[in-house]
Amino acid sequence: MHHSNIKRQGGLQLIRGLHNLRQQHQKCVLTIGKFDGVHLGHQAVIVNLVEKAKALGLASTVMIFEPQPEEVFAPDHAPARLSRFRDKYEQFKALGIDRLVCVRFNPAFAGMSPESFIQDLLVEKLGVKFLVVGDDFRFGFQRRGNFEMLQEAGLHLGFNVVSTQSFKLANCRISSTEIREALANSDFELAKKMLGRDFTIAGRVNHGDKKGRTIGFPTANVLLKRCKSPVSGVFAVEVIIRKQRYKGVANIGNRPTVSGTRLQLEVHLFDFKQDLYGTFIEVAIKQKLRDEKKFDNFEELHQQIKRDAQAARDIFNI
Repeated sequence: MHHSNIKRQGGLQLIRGLHNLRQQHQKCVLTIGKFDGVHLGHQAVIVNLVEKAKALGLASTVMIFEPQPEEVFAPDHAPARLSRFRDKYEQFKALGIDRLVCVRFNPAFAGMSPESFIQDLLVEKLGVKFLVVGDDFRFGFQRRGNFEMLQEAGLHLGFNVVSTQSFKLANCRISSTEIREALANSDFELAKKMLGRDFTIAGRVNHGDKKGRTIGFPTANVLLKRCKSPVSGVFAVEVIIRKQRYKGVANIGNRPTVSGTRLQLEVHLFDFKQDLYGTFIEVAIKQKLRDEKKFDNFEELHQQIKRDAQAARDIFNI
């Protein structure tokens, strides 16, 4: 059924795939981008977009691509994601966006000519009246379309094009790349300043290693459904569960599996007894304790876990 691909929750309508665009989705104020992290720079653009849409009486619409284009063309070199799709969705919803159009980035879409991108997608399917994109935005086959081409087309086809730069904070030196660097340097305060909130990793708790329980350190495990993590190691964390905050210690890194390795987050919550299996949790990273390291035996690991837990408790004064 088509309807399952058009969801409306709390005011934000999600349209998955261009084939689900309908006549009623016409006429919008649109921005297109990756919005990785939905940081303060992005938020400024979106707040302005929402205001502009209200002033024009049109729907504020964000278009993003899944997967991100560089994850398709150069998966080994694609940067570690700050946000998964769900994280972005929640941020857009909080900022008051009306519609989120999620485009499957595949060879067919990548092969679309820039002219077709403008005429068929922007004008006919979306009925764009006002478009906000970065002046470095590239689109269409071999990335031949650019900002100037959009401005030129807008003159003939009846839509305005402005650059995100004009919609941003004054002297805004915030970028997803700079946030990744701050995270790589374990500067979580700087990352928080640029994001406007703590850097968090969210996901559902799945069954993990039961060994921790036997030594008094049960962990909640979350698979990181991404190619790379922007952080790895052991951290003092705050975990948000059903709007309550708990303190703990987390390990983020690769875990060996039958078929290779997978990225996983394991968190031990202090003085916490509930079973979290299947629960959606959000882990805010506060401070790095150490890098990941291999242990020769379980006893060594056990001693280190004790030290890590104590170090995190000391940071939180608990």
